[in-house]
Amino acid sequence: MANQELQDNQLNRSMKRRHLFMLSLGGVIGTGLFLNAGYTINQAGPGGALIGYLFGGLILYMVMVCLGELAVYMPVTGSFQTYASKFISPSAGFALGWMYFIGSATTAGVEFTAAGIVMQRWFPHISVWIWCAVFILLLFALNALTTRGFAEAEYWFAGIKVVAVIFFIIIGFGAIFGFIPLADRPAPHFDHLAQSGLFPAGIAILFVTMMNVIFSYQGSELIGIAAGESEEPEKNIPRAIRNVLFRIVIFYISSIVVLSAIFPSSELGLLESPFVTLMDLAGIPFAPDIMNFVILTAILSVGNSCLYASTRLLWAMANEGMAPRRFSKLSKRKVPFAALVFTMVFSLLSLLTSVAAADTVFVLLMSIAGISVTISWMGIALSQLMFRRKYIKAGGKVEDLKFKVRFYPVVPIICIVFCFSILVFLAFDPTQLVGLLIGIAFLVGCILFYRFKLEKKAVPESGSDNAA
Repeated sequence: MANQELQDNQLNRSMKRRHLFMLSLGGVIGTGLFLNAGYTINQAGPGGALIGYLFGGLILYMVMVCLGELAVYMPVTGSFQTYASKFISPSAGFALGWMYFIGSATTAGVEFTAAGIVMQRWFPHISVWIWCAVFILLLFALNALTTRGFAEAEYWFAGIKVVAVIFFIIIGFGAIFGFIPLADRPAPHFDHLAQSGLFPAGIAILFVTMMNVIFSYQGSELIGIAAGESEEPEKNIPRAIRNVLFRIVIFYISSIVVLSAIFPSSELGLLESPFVTLMDLAGIPFAPDIMNFVILTAILSVGNSCLYASTRLLWAMANEGMAPRRFSKLSKRKVPFAALVFTMVFSLLSLLTSVAAADTVFVLLMSIAGISVTISWMGIALSQLMFRRKYIKAGGKVEDLKFKVRFYPVVPIICIVFCFSILVFLAFDPTQLVGLLIGIAFLVGCILFYRFKLEKKAVPESGSDNAA
């Protein structure tokens, strides 16, 4: 009877290799690339942006291989929150899980509003909240039906974004060398790089803009969250990590080169979307509408991924006694419906606070969301570091691991140091200092709350009961 109940409360492994690949790829190709890349070039210069995205790609690589070793050895839906609970401490897992949940659920709410605003271009007389309601119902239905429904939606969302970026890169390099004429300027080649310099604002500004880079790369950790619902995780997760990482770096670096060569850095700071501007200059028919559709797709993709990640984390924490038990229940379709409803309600509350108390609650939530990714990456690296030590101490052999981090323990240690240094540099930026302090206070508060309120009620050996 107990075994039947346990089996009834397990998620289905219905996510295929192509779903996992597009989920991780689409999670990092969104507004961070389409809207934020130009701003980063404007602030840090072409050289600073290139170094920043390459440096961010290095950190991403270290995070992904650490996550890969853990996810292949223990493919659970709670992912890095469960790993932190098991290999660092339950209080660390509790704090990491709730930080990521609030950040991800809040981001989903913001994306619903952003999608409504984007629709104003085509339907200016329809209120934003109506479009918000339409997209909320759409994504809720996709996530409530089956995991396969979510995966298929994200597969097509991500596919549209990838095709758009590839198309942009081809048009961009054609314009740089004069194969595709631009409307108001000759073929730029790389003249703008020589005129403005690689580091017009100095090299120090790079450290301040690194958070923009990290924000652009966030979403890659969804591979770990989806591991508990993917087919053959021991084969598909390593493939997804290897394939996605280099494509992400190539897409971002190629886009930075194109934007830096065609537009002066000062001009990029004034363009709302340089991707739209470039296609306009190249004479692409209906360029603004095409790019508006791509941006809408990117927004819905991010909202879809955030809704999925938040729901699965809440379900995993409920199974470990770190959230109300009702959120651990699954529907007949093997979907954590109660957790999904709560996540949706939380997202809607974040929308209300953005209107009713923009300078208080909403700023608090977004500040926590801002550093949750960096702290989560540190947690992943530290979990792998502690896992390998415990694994070897228990008599395990490294060669028996189906996917392992090379150059251990150098890789996880360097990853932790790099992520920590990014947080430290935020302290020197007045615009980001408040968010940093709020995030740290929330992290410490979660740890203390768990230690004094939940520790005695915690499920022993958390993480062992929700493996799917």
